[in-house]
Amino acid sequence: MLEVRDLKVSYGPVQAVRGVSLHVRAGEVVALLGANGAGKTTTLMAIAGLRRVTSGTITFEGSAITGTPPEDIVRAGVGVAPEGRRIFASLTVAENLQLAAAIVPPDAAVERRQALLERFPILGERYHQRAGLLSGGEQQMLAIARALLPGPKLLMVDEPSLGLAPQMVDSVFDLLAKLKADGTTILLVEQNVPRALEVADHGVVLASGQVALAGPVADLAGSESVRAAYLAA
Repeated sequence: MLEVRDLKVSYGPVQAVRGVSLHVRAGEVVALLGANGAGKTTTLMAIAGLRRVTSGTITFEGSAITGTPPEDIVRAGVGVAPEGRRIFASLTVAENLQLAAAIVPPDAAVERRQALLERFPILGERYHQRAGLLSGGEQQMLAIARALLPGPKLLMVDEPSLGLAPQMVDSVFDLLAKLKADGTTILLVEQNVPRALEVADHGVVLASGQVALAGPVADLAGSESVRAAYLAA
C-alpha cells in the first residue's frame, strides 16, 4: 500500500532523514521506532505532505505522492493523527469532527460520524463540549477519530501515548488493537517500544535519520541491540 524509497528530508543544512526506506502492506501495522531526534516524525510528516522531501520517492497504492499537497494526500486515503494531537481546543468535539468531514459526501459523513461515536462513546458524551476541556486521553481519541472520519485506507498515528497516564495509554493501545483486528492499515510512530511491538506486525528502527533495523516484531523483540536500547527497563 505504501512504499518509501531512499527518503531524505532536510531542515536547512541539517539532514533529519537520510535515506529511509520502508513499506506498509494492506492490513498490517508497522511501528516506526527510535529515540528522540531519530527522524520518525519527520518521516511521517513527509509522507503526509507536511515536510518538503529533499530526494527519494513516496508511493501510495502504486501512485507517486512525493510533493503532493497534504489535502490531496488525505483525499487519496491517508489519515494522520499527529503528535501532540493538534485538536482545535476552542471548538467542540462535534465541530472538530465536522471539519474532518469537509471532504466527505454529506450522507457518508453522517454515517461515519455515527459509527465513530459508537466506537468512541466518550466522544458522544462530550460531543458539545469544547475539545480543550477534554482530558489528554480523550483528546487523543478525538485526534484518532478525526483522522478516521474521511475513511482513510492508511492511518498514520504519531506518538499516541505521549503525555498520557498509564490507564489512558492502555485505552489507546486497546483501540489500536481493535482497529488492527478490523483490518485497518496503520503506520505507528511510538517511543513506548514494548507497547508498539505488542500491536505491530513489523517494525522499523531509526537512528540518526537512517534505518538501523527492520523486520517482524518477533525478530526485533529478540534483538539484543533493540533490547539494550529500548527494552532494558
